[in-house]
Amino acid sequence: MGLAAASALAPQLRVRVRDEAIERAALEGVAAWAGRFTPLVSLEPPQGMLAEVEGSLRLFGGLAPLARSLRAGLGELGFSATIAAAPTARGAWWLAAAGREELIEARAALERALAPLSVAVACAEPRALELLRNVGVATVGELARLPRAGLARRLGARLLEDLDRALGKRPEPRATFAPPPRFAARLELPGEVTHAEGVLFAARRLLAQLEGLLAARQAGVRRFALTLVHRGALAIEVEVGLASPGRETARFVELLRERLATVALAEPVEAIGLEASAFVPLHGHSAGLFGDARAEGEGWARLVERLQARLGGEAVHGLGLNAEHRPERAWRLLGPGERLPGGAAQPGPRPLWLIQPPRRLREAGGVPHGEGPLELLAGPERIESGWWDEGDVARDYFIARAAGAALLWVYREPGGGWYLHGLFS
Repeated sequence: MGLAAASALAPQLRVRVRDEAIERAALEGVAAWAGRFTPLVSLEPPQGMLAEVEGSLRLFGGLAPLARSLRAGLGELGFSATIAAAPTARGAWWLAAAGREELIEARAALERALAPLSVAVACAEPRALELLRNVGVATVGELARLPRAGLARRLGARLLEDLDRALGKRPEPRATFAPPPRFAARLELPGEVTHAEGVLFAARRLLAQLEGLLAARQAGVRRFALTLVHRGALAIEVEVGLASPGRETARFVELLRERLATVALAEPVEAIGLEASAFVPLHGHSAGLFGDARAEGEGWARLVERLQARLGGEAVHGLGLNAEHRPERAWRLLGPGERLPGGAAQPGPRPLWLIQPPRRLREAGGVPHGEGPLELLAGPERIESGWWDEGDVARDYFIARAAGAALLWVYREPGGGWYLHGLFS
């Protein structure tokens, strides 16, 4: 049917120019996602993919459950598929190409299943198809019964080789698809979206694809970026950080929802893109029999990342030691998932509560006073440092007891006064 006739029958028909590059990218994205089921995936362009799943059957509970998982996952990615299985790669491909969703495990059953298929699944060349139809050959079974020498002489040896590979009489080495070291995907939206939260449904498709790639590489990510493309190719980048490496779609969606809630769109969104790199190793783990401390720790990490997604990266942080003798510089802020660095060895006890800036104390008879005279219990401890950054200090620190029995950390500057710098209790 011509385009004019199709438009007359369906006035609402939308015509798009075919973009083979986008088709190839989509196929490679599906192949990368399928690596979560098996590492042996190969492409059959422009719209096919083959996966060797024999080694994965026990993990997924058999061929039928595996096929259901594949179909459900492809649906989340926004694709529909014809799924077939056979003892040979080419046999499975011919069944799928013919629209036969059969899961065949025995080689004898494969030959019976292939026999009634149209010969077009085995031979796509128009001249060869016309010749076969002229001699009354319409199915794969009839093709297999033709004299091999004459068939090879008239149509070439390639057709016979493909037939033998489909029937398992000849091996078929295939190039394995290698998952990319970084993730980048783009999705055109079916209509303009005016609210940032509205892109979440579409973003879920890309996040599910990212999870598949990460599972195939046994890796996780600490951050990913969603790009919102507006009219005129303007774009907004929304970056999402994780407190610990992860690859679960549900976790990604939850954090992205929090971030999108803070984004105001000046223009409608026409397309979205998702990028993630810097993959880190992330292997599965078994839960403990008597509790799982790792899972509990992961729960805290996810709480931190949700707070950061909602309040901003600078609103939630940890504290760590810094290799510095000056008390006010002996700590620093830590980002999500950052380990506590080793601090400088401390020669004496340090209070958890520092007063910044230090508070000047009265002095009477050489004794510091708060509400009353302070009793010096330990010290002095000399801290003299910072000459290299113009923040040099020279202090003699003491532990002192106040009249109310509180323990204080005070210091005296040589030739200067007394200061309160911390509280022990």
